Amino acid sequence: MQKSPSSTIWKKYLSRALVVLCVLVGLNMASAYVHTRWDFTAEKRFTLSPATIRLLKHIRQPIQIQIYLGGKLPAGFRHLAESIRDLLNNFRNYAGPLIQYHFIDPAAFPDSVRSKLYDSLIARGIRPYNLQVQLNPAEGYSEKLIFPGAIVKNNRQERAIDLLESKISDNTLASLNNAEALLEYKFANAIYHVQQTHPPLIGYMLGNGEPLDPAVNDALTILSKNYLIDTIPLDRYPYIPQDFKAIVFIKPEKPFSASEKLKIDQYLMHGGKILWFIDDLNASMDSLRDKNSFIAFDKNLHLEDLLFTYGVRINPDLIQDLQCDMIPLVVGNAGNQPQIQLVPWPYFPLLTPTENSPIVKNMNPVLGHFVNSVDTVGTPGIRKTILLTSSAYSRIIGSPVKVSWNDVRIKPDPALFQHPFIPAAVLLEGRFRSMFMNRLDQQTLDSLNRVFPQPIADSSVKTAMIVVSDGDMAMNDVSAKEGPLPMGNNPYTHVQYANPQFFSNCLEYLTDTSGIMQSRNKTFILRLMNTTRIDQEKNLWQILNLLIPIAFGILLGLAFQLFRKKSYFSRI
Repeated sequence: MQKSPSSTIWKKYLSRALVVLCVLVGLNMASAYVHTRWDFTAEKRFTLSPATIRLLKHIRQPIQIQIYLGGKLPAGFRHLAESIRDLLNNFRNYAGPLIQYHFIDPAAFPDSVRSKLYDSLIARGIRPYNLQVQLNPAEGYSEKLIFPGAIVKNNRQERAIDLLESKISDNTLASLNNAEALLEYKFANAIYHVQQTHPPLIGYMLGNGEPLDPAVNDALTILSKNYLIDTIPLDRYPYIPQDFKAIVFIKPEKPFSASEKLKIDQYLMHGGKILWFIDDLNASMDSLRDKNSFIAFDKNLHLEDLLFTYGVRINPDLIQDLQCDMIPLVVGNAGNQPQIQLVPWPYFPLLTPTENSPIVKNMNPVLGHFVNSVDTVGTPGIRKTILLTSSAYSRIIGSPVKVSWNDVRIKPDPALFQHPFIPAAVLLEGRFRSMFMNRLDQQTLDSLNRVFPQPIADSSVKTAMIVVSDGDMAMNDVSAKEGPLPMGNNPYTHVQYANPQFFSNCLEYLTDTSGIMQSRNKTFILRLMNTTRIDQEKNLWQILNLLIPIAFGILLGLAFQLFRKKSYFSRI
């Protein structure tokens, strides 16, 4: 008996449907084991760095992440929250269920619990932002307290993430865009630190007048939070132990002897990392408290030859910049009360981070106090990267420098500030030459080799150092009411600059063995819509958005009908 054409056609369609179904089931089963994605963005916005992927693949304990961006949020923060969700889902592609996260709305808790939660988040370094927002067009503007932060923890320790490292500027979109560019680094870095069982050992150098008082409270807090820290009295130690991953000098005041420079030199030669915050001139605001002016003079630290050998020179001068911080000045009296006004102080420049290094990528300005200029010198085998510079409107005042209150009473002439982008911080990387090469006789070398745990070396292994020409940059003010403030915080305006991030990133870069720091190099291009054109062509695009899908559906239906008719008539 011959089969009807209709039954043959149905069997053919059924077999095709079964094949398609099997393919779909196979793809779904394969997707549970094989993860891939294609990133067609120019800046590779959705591609994780190799270091982050390595970190995620080696997670051994569950990681809990709490993000405090839940609930109703303004559009910009809502987009940031979605970006965090996409990133953590991407993390889970490599770490699987070991990454667990959830979003929390701090405002959703009862009043008694909410106030304690707010205090807890602030104590952990997650600062709130009180914004005027309009969550619903039918409602007016209202205040919304937002905590753009997260807590990353495992069963041993936790780490807080401040997603917005500085107060939101007038350009909110740009601030949130920068925050989005740093998401991978911040979450990967937090995961890396909570998993660390043996944090790097950092040495805080003493013996040459370095402060160890409330003025370095913030620096010591950052060090103790992320590292093991110990002090090293350079004048009493026979050598600097190589157990220290890095050493930090903050504003030394006394000259360095030849033996002390030898200790520093040999520590560097055998792979040690050094972070310098040095003032070449003796200049401070304390000198202006009791008198109207002072002369900034050379401290004679005797570090010129050492640093010059390594490829950098701190000049005996001061930078003046029209892009600067504000200080209070008595401008008159009303009755018995002095009239105080905040005025710009060119000796406190707001230093601009370059885009040359992950240390300062996407960072806000860094506050400096009486900053010296820095020059780099030709040194074979050393790569030099400028990290901080003055603005386009700056100049150099050579020593001897007279600093006077009268400098702020006279409006500066912009024509005099024609020395742009003066370097103030530089990263040096490579194989350094010893300052003492060919300078020590054999008898001295033999005696030193009996004291030092390793032979005196003429050149270093591959290592790095960062030289900053301002000791105050890593120090903090102390308020009579609030106690020690964060470094880079103006005690009069309470504007917070990026000094803590710069200090922390410098140490992170010098001690980083995971490579996660390189993920700070991401740059997200801010593609903004033309709001004027949107207003002018709004009706046109609304009509097109309505009609094009309908027209597409009609054309698809007509094409399907024509295909059916052609197939039917071809069988007759």
